[in-house]
Amino acid sequence: MYKKYICFIFLCNVIFSLCWFNIEKIADARQLSKPAFQAEEPLEERIETSVVMDESRAVSPQRVVEVNVLESARESLSNEDYDILLKIVESEAGGEDEDGKLLVANVILNRVNHPKFPDTVKEVVFQEEKGVFQFSPVADGRLYSVKVSDETIEAVDRALCGEDISEGALYFASRKNASPERMKWFDEHLEMLFSYGGHEFFH
Repeated sequence: MYKKYICFIFLCNVIFSLCWFNIEKIADARQLSKPAFQAEEPLEERIETSVVMDESRAVSPQRVVEVNVLESARESLSNEDYDILLKIVESEAGGEDEDGKLLVANVILNRVNHPKFPDTVKEVVFQEEKGVFQFSPVADGRLYSVKVSDETIEAVDRALCGEDISEGALYFASRKNASPERMKWFDEHLEMLFSYGGHEFFH
Protein backbone atom coordinates (compact mmCIF):
# COMPACT_ATOMS: atom_id res chain seq x y z
CA MET A 1 0.00 0.00 0.00
CA TYR A 2 2.87 2.35 0.76
CA LYS A 3 4.25 1.82 -2.76
CA LYS A 4 0.86 2.68 -4.29
CA TYR A 5 0.84 5.94 -2.37
CA ILE A 6 4.31 6.87 -3.68
CA CYS A 7 3.31 6.00 -7.26
CA PHE A 8 0.22 8.13 -6.92
CA ILE A 9 2.26 11.14 -5.76
CA PHE A 10 4.78 10.65 -8.57
CA LEU A 11 2.01 10.44 -11.18
CA CYS A 12 0.45 13.65 -9.85
CA ASN A 13 3.81 15.44 -10.13
CA VAL A 14 4.22 14.28 -13.72
CA ILE A 15 0.73 15.46 -14.65
CA PHE A 16 1.30 18.83 -12.90
CA SER A 17 4.63 19.31 -14.72
CA LEU A 18 3.09 18.57 -18.10
CA CYS A 19 0.23 21.00 -17.49
CA TRP A 20 2.62 23.77 -16.39
CA PHE A 21 4.84 23.21 -19.45
CA ASN A 22 1.85 23.47 -21.83
CA ILE A 23 0.61 26.64 -20.14
CA GLU A 24 4.04 28.30 -20.57
CA LYS A 25 4.16 27.32 -24.26
CA ILE A 26 0.72 28.79 -24.90
CA ALA A 27 1.68 32.08 -23.19
CA ASP A 28 4.91 32.30 -25.23
CA ALA A 29 3.02 31.66 -28.46
CA ARG A 30 0.54 34.40 -27.68
CA GLN A 31 3.34 36.87 -26.91
CA LEU A 32 5.11 36.10 -30.18
CA SER A 33 1.90 36.55 -32.15
CA LYS A 34 1.55 40.18 -30.98
CA PRO A 35 3.16 42.89 -33.21
CA ALA A 36 6.19 44.66 -31.80
CA PHE A 37 4.28 47.96 -32.05
CA GLN A 38 0.84 49.06 -33.12
CA ALA A 39 0.87 51.79 -35.80
CA GLU A 40 -1.79 54.47 -35.46
CA GLU A 41 -2.64 54.12 -39.15
CA PRO A 42 -1.33 52.08 -42.12
CA LEU A 43 1.84 53.39 -43.75
CA GLU A 44 0.11 53.93 -47.09
CA GLU A 45 -2.55 56.10 -45.45
CA ARG A 46 0.10 58.15 -43.63
CA ILE A 47 1.99 58.75 -46.88
CA GLU A 48 -1.19 59.79 -48.70
CA THR A 49 -2.16 62.12 -45.85
CA SER A 50 1.30 63.68 -45.89
CA VAL A 51 1.10 64.33 -49.62
CA VAL A 52 -2.33 65.92 -49.28
CA MET A 53 -1.11 68.15 -46.46
CA ASP A 54 1.92 69.26 -48.47
CA GLU A 55 -0.27 70.09 -51.45
CA SER A 56 -2.63 72.12 -49.28
CA ARG A 57 0.30 74.15 -47.97
CA ALA A 58 1.74 74.70 -51.44
CA VAL A 59 -1.49 76.07 -52.93
CA SER A 60 -3.51 77.93 -50.31
CA PRO A 61 -6.97 79.33 -51.07
CA GLN A 62 -5.62 82.84 -50.39
CA ARG A 63 -2.90 82.44 -53.01
CA VAL A 64 -5.44 81.23 -55.58
CA VAL A 65 -7.60 84.29 -54.86
CA GLU A 66 -4.61 86.63 -55.26
CA VAL A 67 -3.64 85.06 -58.59
CA ASN A 68 -7.21 85.29 -59.87
CA VAL A 69 -7.49 88.95 -58.84
CA LEU A 70 -4.21 89.77 -60.55
CA GLU A 71 -5.18 87.97 -63.75
CA SER A 72 -8.51 89.80 -63.79
CA ALA A 73 -6.80 93.15 -63.19
CA ARG A 74 -4.28 92.59 -65.95
CA GLU A 75 -7.05 91.62 -68.34
CA SER A 76 -8.63 95.03 -67.71
CA LEU A 77 -5.62 96.58 -69.46
CA SER A 78 -4.43 95.97 -72.98
CA ASN A 79 -0.95 94.50 -73.36
CA GLU A 80 0.19 97.89 -74.63
CA ASP A 81 -1.21 99.72 -71.61
CA TYR A 82 0.38 97.24 -69.21
CA ASP A 83 3.74 97.60 -70.93
CA ILE A 84 3.53 101.41 -70.84
CA LEU A 85 2.55 101.36 -67.16
CA LEU A 86 5.61 99.24 -66.33
CA LYS A 87 7.89 101.55 -68.29
CA ILE A 88 6.59 104.82 -66.87
CA VAL A 89 6.91 103.46 -63.33
CA GLU A 90 10.44 102.23 -64.02
CA SER A 91 11.55 105.47 -65.66
CA GLU A 92 9.97 107.70 -62.99
CA ALA A 93 10.81 105.64 -59.91
CA GLY A 94 13.64 103.29 -60.88
CA GLY A 95 15.70 104.52 -57.93
CA GLU A 96 12.85 104.23 -55.42
CA ASP A 97 11.91 101.24 -53.27
CA GLU A 98 8.90 99.12 -54.11
CA ASP A 99 6.46 101.41 -52.29
CA GLY A 100 7.89 104.37 -54.18
CA LYS A 101 7.17 102.52 -57.42
CA LEU A 102 3.71 101.56 -56.17
CA LEU A 103 2.91 105.24 -55.55
CA VAL A 104 3.76 106.21 -59.13
CA ALA A 105 1.59 103.38 -60.45
CA ASN A 106 -1.20 104.54 -58.12
CA VAL A 107 -1.05 108.08 -59.57
CA ILE A 108 -1.26 106.82 -63.14
CA LEU A 109 -4.25 104.60 -62.32
CA ASN A 110 -5.88 107.39 -60.28
CA ARG A 111 -5.74 109.57 -63.39
CA VAL A 112 -7.24 106.82 -65.56
CA ASN A 113 -10.17 106.62 -63.14
CA HIS A 114 -10.61 110.40 -62.78
CA PRO A 115 -12.98 112.31 -65.10
CA LYS A 116 -10.43 115.11 -65.57
CA PHE A 117 -7.95 112.79 -67.32
CA PRO A 118 -8.01 110.33 -70.26
CA ASP A 119 -9.43 106.85 -69.83
CA THR A 120 -6.44 104.66 -70.70
CA VAL A 121 -2.91 104.31 -69.40
CA LYS A 122 -1.45 105.13 -72.80
CA GLU A 123 -3.48 108.33 -73.15
CA VAL A 124 -2.63 109.41 -69.60
CA VAL A 125 1.10 108.83 -70.02
CA PHE A 126 1.31 110.55 -73.41
CA GLN A 127 -1.07 113.39 -72.57
CA GLU A 128 0.14 116.82 -73.63
CA GLU A 129 -0.93 120.17 -72.29
CA LYS A 130 -0.03 123.19 -74.40
CA GLY A 131 2.54 121.07 -76.20
CA VAL A 132 4.18 119.87 -72.97
CA PHE A 133 4.13 116.22 -71.92
CA GLN A 134 2.88 115.47 -68.42
CA PHE A 135 5.75 113.10 -67.66
CA SER A 136 9.41 113.94 -68.26
CA PRO A 137 10.46 110.38 -69.32
CA VAL A 138 8.16 110.77 -72.32
CA ALA A 139 9.65 114.16 -73.18
CA ASP A 140 13.29 113.12 -72.91
CA GLY A 141 12.85 109.60 -74.32
CA ARG A 142 13.81 107.64 -71.18
CA LEU A 143 10.51 105.80 -71.37
CA TYR A 144 11.69 103.94 -74.48
CA SER A 145 15.03 102.71 -73.14
CA VAL A 146 14.34 101.52 -69.59
CA LYS A 147 14.75 97.92 -68.53
CA VAL A 148 11.84 96.98 -66.28
CA SER A 149 12.89 95.32 -63.02
CA ASP A 150 11.14 92.51 -61.17
CA GLU A 151 10.46 94.93 -58.31
CA THR A 152 8.67 97.29 -60.69
CA ILE A 153 6.53 94.43 -61.99
CA GLU A 154 5.65 93.52 -58.41
CA ALA A 155 4.75 97.13 -57.57
CA VAL A 156 2.58 97.54 -60.67
CA ASP A 157 0.82 94.24 -59.98
CA ARG A 158 0.11 95.37 -56.42
CA ALA A 159 -1.47 98.53 -57.80
CA LEU A 160 -3.55 96.56 -60.30
CA CYS A 161 -4.80 94.31 -57.49
CA GLY A 162 -6.20 97.41 -55.78
CA GLU A 163 -3.46 98.35 -53.32
CA ASP A 164 -3.47 102.16 -53.14
CA ILE A 165 -1.29 104.10 -50.69
CA SER A 166 -1.45 107.39 -52.60
CA GLU A 167 -4.31 109.06 -50.67
CA GLY A 168 -5.87 109.85 -54.04
CA ALA A 169 -2.85 111.71 -55.45
CA LEU A 170 -3.12 112.80 -59.08
CA TYR A 171 0.28 114.46 -59.38
CA PHE A 172 3.82 113.88 -58.21
CA ALA A 173 7.06 115.78 -58.67
CA SER A 174 10.72 115.62 -57.73
CA ARG A 175 11.44 119.08 -56.38
CA LYS A 176 15.20 118.77 -56.80
CA ASN A 177 14.85 117.82 -60.46
CA ALA A 178 11.90 119.97 -61.53
CA SER A 179 12.22 123.55 -62.72
CA PRO A 180 11.31 126.31 -60.20
CA GLU A 181 8.48 127.47 -62.48
CA ARG A 182 6.94 124.00 -62.55
CA MET A 183 7.20 123.55 -58.79
CA LYS A 184 5.72 127.03 -58.28
CA TRP A 185 2.65 125.94 -60.25
CA PHE A 186 2.38 122.78 -58.12
CA ASP A 187 2.61 124.77 -54.90
CA GLU A 188 0.09 127.41 -55.97
CA HIS A 189 -2.53 125.24 -57.66
CA LEU A 190 -2.41 121.88 -55.90
CA GLU A 191 -2.72 120.48 -52.40
CA MET A 192 0.41 118.70 -51.22
CA LEU A 193 -0.49 115.42 -49.57
CA PHE A 194 2.86 113.94 -48.51
CA SER A 195 6.39 113.21 -49.67
CA TYR A 196 7.96 109.80 -50.09
CA GLY A 197 11.43 108.97 -51.29
CA GLY A 198 12.38 111.51 -53.91
CA HIS A 199 8.83 112.60 -54.79
CA GLU A 200 6.15 114.87 -53.43
CA PHE A 201 2.55 113.88 -54.06
CA PHE A 202 -0.30 116.32 -54.76
CA HIS A 203 -4.01 116.41 -55.36
